[in-house]
Amino acid sequence: MNDERAKKKVVIDSGHGGDDSGTVHNGIVEKDLTLKISNYIKERLDDLGIENSLSRTGDELLDQNARPERIQSFYGNGSDVIVLSNHINAGGGDGAEVIYALRNSDTLARKITNELENAGQNVRKFYQKRLPSDPSKDYYYLLRKTPNNETVIVEYGFADSTGDDANLLKNDWQTLAEAVVKGLAEYIGVPYSVKGDNYYIVVKGDSLWSIAKKFNTTVDKLKELNNLSTNNLSIGQKLVITSPAKDTDTYIVQKGDTLYAIAGRFGTTVASLMSINNLSTPNLAIGQVLRIPSVSSSETYVVKAGDTLYAIANRFNTDVQTLKNINNLTTNNLSIGQVLKIPTNSANNIYTVVAGDSLYSIAGRFGTTVSVLKNANNLKSDLLSIGQKLIIP
Repeated sequence: MNDERAKKKVVIDSGHGGDDSGTVHNGIVEKDLTLKISNYIKERLDDLGIENSLSRTGDELLDQNARPERIQSFYGNGSDVIVLSNHINAGGGDGAEVIYALRNSDTLARKITNELENAGQNVRKFYQKRLPSDPSKDYYYLLRKTPNNETVIVEYGFADSTGDDANLLKNDWQTLAEAVVKGLAEYIGVPYSVKGDNYYIVVKGDSLWSIAKKFNTTVDKLKELNNLSTNNLSIGQKLVITSPAKDTDTYIVQKGDTLYAIAGRFGTTVASLMSINNLSTPNLAIGQVLRIPSVSSSETYVVKAGDTLYAIANRFNTDVQTLKNINNLTTNNLSIGQVLKIPTNSANNIYTVVAGDSLYSIAGRFGTTVSVLKNANNLKSDLLSIGQKLIIP
C-alpha cells in the first residue's frame, strides 16, 4: 500500500444546485442526480474507512467562488486531498468522460475510467483541458481554484444521448457510482469490498491474524471457512469472511444494495435475479423483498483432463462467473479431480433482438457482458439482426 495515498481524504462535490439545474434531458436533472451519486459515494467511502465530506448536502446553489472555498474548508488545499466533482454531460454524445488537472498525473483518472468500463459504461476519454487565453491554466474553474488538491471531474454520461446513456443514468446510476468508488479505493490503497459482501481480497502485508482482527473474527474460523491447512496467503486471494446466509428463499433489500452485490452474495447472477423477480430494470427499493434462486451444493462435478470453466459452464447451462462465485474461485485455473459445486437453478433465457438493440445494450439489460453473450451464442462479431434469437446465460 502506498502510505501517502492511504492518508488521502476525499471531498465529494455535487455539480450545480439551487437555481442552477445543470443539464435537463430525458427526465434527468443534473443537480438532483449528482447529489444522489455523491450521497451514495459518501456512504460507500464511509464503509471502506476513507475520510470524506460533501460539498453540499441539499439543493444549494454554490457559485464559482463559494464552491472551491467550501471544498477546501474541509481538509485544506494540500495534495493529500482528492476532489471528486460529479457531473452529467450534454451535447448529444454518448459515454463517460473524466477530466484531471494539469498539475496531476493521469493515474486516478485512468483507474476511474477503467472501472466505469468494467461496469458496462463506454468511456469517450480521460483528458486535461487548457484555458485558451492562458494555456498554462486549466480550462475548468474548479480545477484552477482548488490548487494543490488532486481534482477530477467525472461526467457519468450524456443525458441527451441517442445511445444508452440516458437509460444507464436513470436506471443504473448506482453501478456507475460504485465503479468510481472502486477506482478511488484502488488508487488510495484501501481494500475494496462490495457492500454486504462476505468476501475479502488479500493485499500486500495481510496475514490471517490481521484480517481476523479487521473483521472481528478468529484465525481458526477463517481457516475453517476457506478450507485452509496453513496460514499462508497470496496477494489477490479471495477469502470468505462470514458464512453465507442460510435462508436463500427471500432477501430484503438494504440501503446501498445493488443487484450485482446481492447476486455475488448468494452465488447467482443479475440475470437470474431479474428473471425470477420479474424485474424489467435493475433498480431496487429499500425494504423490497427479492426471491433468491436456490443454489444446491449437493450437485457437484469432478474436473477431468481438458476441462475449462467455460466448457463446464456451457455444459450445465450456467456462466463462468456464477461457478467462480459459488466455488470461491479467484482465477479460472482448475486441477484434475477438483470438485465443483454446480448451481441447480441454471437455465438459459432466450431473447429476441428488436430494432435498436446492440450486444452492449442487451448485456446491460440482463446484467452480463458482451463477451459472455458472444461466447454463449458463438458470435464472431458484434453484428445482430432483428428477430435473431440470443441465449442469455
